Amino acid sequence: MTGKRFTVSQEVGPKKDQNGNQRNEKDTGRPLWSTQVFVLDASGGDVITITTAGEKPNVKVGDVIAVEQLEAIPWATNGRNGTAFRALGLKTASGSVASAKA
Repeated sequence: MTGKRFTVSQEVGPKKDQNGNQRNEKDTGRPLWSTQVFVLDASGGDVITITTAGEKPNVKVGDVIAVEQLEAIPWATNGRNGTAFRALGLKTASGSVASAKA
């Protein structure tokens, strides 16, 4: 992640299932949150959504953040595929914790 800048681009919201209910982490039951961010590096930028578990991340649109232990998870279902992003936590550029740990 060296050389990448992460900026929150949409308000944090609950990660929802197909029925509109907030999803929970399977093993712990902690609520899941989705944070959309703009990732910028020397080659350009992309918008990704990062899932975190626990307390709602305390970040807002425009905040530059640090992403703790970002994991890219490839998926494929019903002929579609993509990459999901999961992180242990999000921190504002000032260093305050934005998502609870287990």
